[in-house]
Parts: sequence; C-alpha cells; structure tokens
Amino acid sequence: MRCSLRGLFGSLLLAGLFASVYTTGTLFAQAAAQKDDKKPTEAKKSLNDTPPDQPYNRDVDRHKKFLEIAKKGNVDVLFIGDSITQGWEGNGKEVWKKYFEPMKAANFGIGGDRTQHVLWRITEGKELEGINPKVAVMMIGTNNTGNNTAEDIAKGVGAILKEFKKQKPEMKVLLLAVFPRGSAAKEDKVSPKEKLNKKIPQINELIKKYADDKTVFYKDIGDKFLNAEGGLPREIMPDLLHLSPKGYEIWAEAIKPDVQKLMK
Repeated sequence: MRCSLRGLFGSLLLAGLFASVYTTGTLFAQAAAQKDDKKPTEAKKSLNDTPPDQPYNRDVDRHKKFLEIAKKGNVDVLFIGDSITQGWEGNGKEVWKKYFEPMKAANFGIGGDRTQHVLWRITEGKELEGINPKVAVMMIGTNNTGNNTAEDIAKGVGAILKEFKKQKPEMKVLLLAVFPRGSAAKEDKVSPKEKLNKKIPQINELIKKYADDKTVFYKDIGDKFLNAEGGLPREIMPDLLHLSPKGYEIWAEAIKPDVQKLMK
C-alpha cells in the first residue's frame, strides 16, 4: 500500500511538473511572439524595406498647413527637409524675409523628419499637389544617422528624387549635402574635428552621384560652417546641429546665386 501511494504521489508530482513547464513554455512563446511583433518598427532595416512614414502626431497640423499652402499655389521655390529647414521660421526668419520671401518661397520643413517621412509627405501626403515650383531646395538625412547606414540613407534620398521627377518633371532640385553635426557629449580633449559625425561625409559622397546637372544639382556648403580647426563654432550651431541666425545667413548667401540661376 505504501509503495502504491509512493507511486501515485510520484505520478502526481511528475504531472504537476509537466504542467508547470508547459505553462511556462507557453508564456515564453507568447512573450517571444509579442516581441517579434515589434521588430518591424524597431529593427534597423533597409529603407528599401521600410514603407513611407506619415508625420508624427505632433506634426499633422504642420502637414495640413502645407496642404493649404499648396492649394493656393504661387510657389516658385520649395524648401523641404527637417528641423534645420523648419528653422527658417525661427532663427532664420529675418534672413528668409531678406533672401527668399521675394522669390515666392515656401518652407516645408518638419522637425524630426527622416527621409521616409519626406517620402510619405510627397506621395501619400500629396504635398506637391497644387504647386509647380521652379526649384526645390532639399537637405534631409541627418535624423536617419542614428538608425540607418549611409547606403540606406542615400537610397532614401534617391527615392525622394525619383518621386520629384515623377510628379514634377520640370522642377529643378538643388540637393544640398547634409550639414555637418557634432556631439556635445564627447570629451573636451577630443579635437573639434573629431567631434563631427563620421557618417555624414559618407552619405554626402553617395548622394552627390544623383546630380545630373540637368534636373538635379548637388551643392556642399558644409565647410562654410566650420572654423579654422575644422570644428563647429557655437555661434553658428549652438547645439552643434541647428543653426543660429548667423548660420542661416551663411546658408542663404551660399545658395542664393544657385537658386536664382535655376529659376531661369
């Protein structure tokens, strides 16, 4: 009797252990499945595999503003990009009035935008409908540097240019090299030049190949922001990324002749 009870107890113990292992395994499997569900949006994958992204929720109103501008038409020069372009309405406001407002220019810059956001805006977002700019000035890609390779960022720029040509075949594009940026987190003993983001020159080396000097024209004005040591002075880029009023003056003076030439 004692032997059979021991056997019964052993069987029950084994069954309980099996049930526990099964339940735990199921929970781990479910957790893994949930984790996998997040991978498509979190993984650092090729922009070719990434569908165009709509603006962040906080930027929807700005996107709608662009649509209203497009409906009115009368835009000869279109600036499109990220927060550095949007900054023409901030630190660059007075410079914009002086240089580009007389050219019937519109600013379609949105802070935080990456190449895929701009691609969404001109495709699904229909921001180009209603306007026929003579020239588009584009600088985009700096916000991709933390998540994508230089090659993928360049492909993203290429996808935008392809869409420009498809929708506005007569429009000239002044493609600007991505501006240099630094890192305030790096130690002071590191040389100013060493603080610069190393991926940006790689991007620019790739995107300049898109220029055909017929509809796409490439221009690199990055050196104009640097000091004699090859670093970024705070009076031009206070946070080593965004421009001061002086920085916008440098930008405007550097591209005004190109824009005027392309408008003819």
